Amino acid sequence: MGGLQLPRSLASRPFTVVQGREAGLRLSELRSRSLSAPTWGVRAASAPTTVRERAVAFAVGMPEDAAFSHVSAAQLLHLPLPSALEPQVLLDVTRPTSMAQVRRAGCRGHRGLERREVLDLDGLRVVGPADTWCDLGELSAAEFGVDDLVIVGDVVVNRLAPGGLATLRAALESRNRPRGKARLTEALTLVRVGSRSPMETRSRLMFHRAGFPEPALNAAVFDSRGGWLLEGDLVWHQQRVIGEYQGVDHASRKRRSTDSFRTGLAGDEDYTVIEIYAEDVYGRARRCTLLRRFARAMDLDPTTLQIE
Repeated sequence: MGGLQLPRSLASRPFTVVQGREAGLRLSELRSRSLSAPTWGVRAASAPTTVRERAVAFAVGMPEDAAFSHVSAAQLLHLPLPSALEPQVLLDVTRPTSMAQVRRAGCRGHRGLERREVLDLDGLRVVGPADTWCDLGELSAAEFGVDDLVIVGDVVVNRLAPGGLATLRAALESRNRPRGKARLTEALTLVRVGSRSPMETRSRLMFHRAGFPEPALNAAVFDSRGGWLLEGDLVWHQQRVIGEYQGVDHASRKRRSTDSFRTGLAGDEDYTVIEIYAEDVYGRARRCTLLRRFARAMDLDPTTLQIE
């Protein structure tokens, strides 16, 4: 801190210039380069680095009727974002329509807070997950496409279950001509309870768009005597086919050994287990090969499907 000794009450938290003066600091000390200035009128012993630290520092000088929203709310709520948006530093802040937008360096102001649920997230005012999903629809289609909205929607309805889908629908219906309504409406028809990762959702959407029957998500599979065999990511019970997405958490030898054993047990019960990898979802050639493999396992005519 370059020799500047802060009062104990200010050393471990962001504070306003007014609070610094009240604690006995001189203006020259408050202008010291050894202090961080996260936003106008706020000082801190060190520069914030995480989104939560930035939000905590910004909140010190933020109007009491404001809340973090849009991308910032998604970051604070740990909702999955496209990689281009994950590192966003700019803070989204929303106030009621009757109040002026917050305009200061480091933030992007919005209005309409009276139509949104606000949570207390460990001392921070943050727009709730269902309304944040609606707010993300305001971004351009290039920034946040339908699939991105479905991925976030899947996470939100799982967190809000039971009744998550109804909550998401009610949040959208409460908006008066929201930007991105067409994408939000389409995404809502595709949101499901049960998906546990963004890539499981993308895999499900791949099968949906190809015209496959809808699978059960993270569903239990039992043997002929009713004994539990495994829990499959995507399960077509009638066709006795299981799709297992293989992410990085499946890489350990112990996990692979367990998966292989369970796959063998499922095969003994006439289930076909097919692994799915990211390359199968994103690469056209591999995607077409995989979909045809699933079609054969389900005894589906590939010519009736949209495999592309």
